[in-house]
Amino acid sequence: MKKQSFQGPLERIDENRWRIPKGYKKGMRVDGVIYAAESMMRKIRSDRAPEQVANVAFLPGIQRASLAMPDIHWGYGFTIGGVCATDPAEGGVISPGGVGYDINCGVRLVRTKLELAEVEPNLRQLVEALFKRVPAGVGRGGEYKFAARDLRRLMAEGVPFLERRGLATRRDVEFTEAGGALPGADPDRVSERAVARGEAQCGTLGSGNHFLELQVVEEVVDAEAAAAMGLVQGRVTLMIHSGSRGLGYQVCDDNLRLLRGVPRRYGIALPDTQLACAPVDSDEGRHYLGGMCAAGNFAWCNRQLLMWQTREVFAEHFGRSWEQLGLELVYDVAHNIAKLEEHEIDGRLRKVCVHRKGATRAFPAGHREIPAAYRGVGQPVMIPGDMGRASWVLVGQPGSMRQTFGTTCHGAGREMSRTAALRASRGRRIDRELAEAGVIARAQSRRGLAEEQPAAYKDVNRVVDVVHRAGLSKKVARLRPIGVIKG
Repeated sequence: MKKQSFQGPLERIDENRWRIPKGYKKGMRVDGVIYAAESMMRKIRSDRAPEQVANVAFLPGIQRASLAMPDIHWGYGFTIGGVCATDPAEGGVISPGGVGYDINCGVRLVRTKLELAEVEPNLRQLVEALFKRVPAGVGRGGEYKFAARDLRRLMAEGVPFLERRGLATRRDVEFTEAGGALPGADPDRVSERAVARGEAQCGTLGSGNHFLELQVVEEVVDAEAAAAMGLVQGRVTLMIHSGSRGLGYQVCDDNLRLLRGVPRRYGIALPDTQLACAPVDSDEGRHYLGGMCAAGNFAWCNRQLLMWQTREVFAEHFGRSWEQLGLELVYDVAHNIAKLEEHEIDGRLRKVCVHRKGATRAFPAGHREIPAAYRGVGQPVMIPGDMGRASWVLVGQPGSMRQTFGTTCHGAGREMSRTAALRASRGRRIDRELAEAGVIARAQSRRGLAEEQPAAYKDVNRVVDVVHRAGLSKKVARLRPIGVIKG
């Protein structure tokens, strides 16, 4: 579909929010609301992503508004950065387009006790060791292979399955969103084709925007929250970004085919076929939800095994156990997921299906689903930026519950398409440019680095400023990249 600029109304609500009134299109059930600074709006309009925000407002059972975070850009059905909640009691639907193909693509942050000065002298060797050990690239398998029966158990049980096999600690489980296991996961809803694609891919990075990044805590903004997370200025951290690989892609693809004619069957009129959906409580809705949760559990196990391999590399490189080096999980959050959660709407608690596509859960201090260690400060939120500037750690704030169903942004968001990024990289060596900026980068191809070059992304500092000002999540620490592995 050709992307044209958005021609509809965008009314300013305040310095951080813009409204698409529900009168813009006949059939919109709620307004659209986009979180963005005024300086971002020209680019947002040109991407035509606001049209997708308006289209999501057609979904039955949608509550409050169709929402988009400041990292908004065009996606399949929903915009990347899109958020909506539907109420099953009001015929609310679930839509694969509101989750995306890479089910539970997400980020985990690992702290260490290592100071930058301990890592810098042999940084290139460490990056090379990680690149050799951690499988990265399109379709690449890894050292962990699960027979179909075990893989189905893994999808049903999530990270606790790996704990029982000695590949995760109890702390790893506790510091993963949802304990690394979504309730309702049903491997029987996952096709044999999807299972086959996942057999050798748990513990692999993949390609595209997935990465393993070495970082240093450059600035601490909130000392209390940083202390709770064990983040110390000058110390090295690791960030892992990956998802459910070919298995999750296949689950999405299978269900999009299954749901093709379903909206018409239930009398649901949609402005875009990419919003194919089914009532949450229907057979078709339960089928997708069960398979999506199973793929989500696979993704958490994937990131767990990626972290486990990284721990082993660090232990070999520094000659000390990973426990001695302090490689502990700070937190792991999902970016592409639909979850049944309780939220206060119109003065009463209701169970709604919250779609987060390129968006991060951001529960505030005191929420019962936050690990006890963070209950006094709020849920950790990791916002990766491009590999040349910075990433941020934040904590969820009460405003997220009032405004966005406990949600904030998930990253910087693309500024350029991959095609445009490739054009812009002609005649250049992105790896050398990064090295000159103090970042050692390794990838399976120059094309991968070119597509993911820093200029391809929005400035994460500006994106984070919006959600910080809007009261969705609060800045804790800025992390500067020093080494990165790409597919």
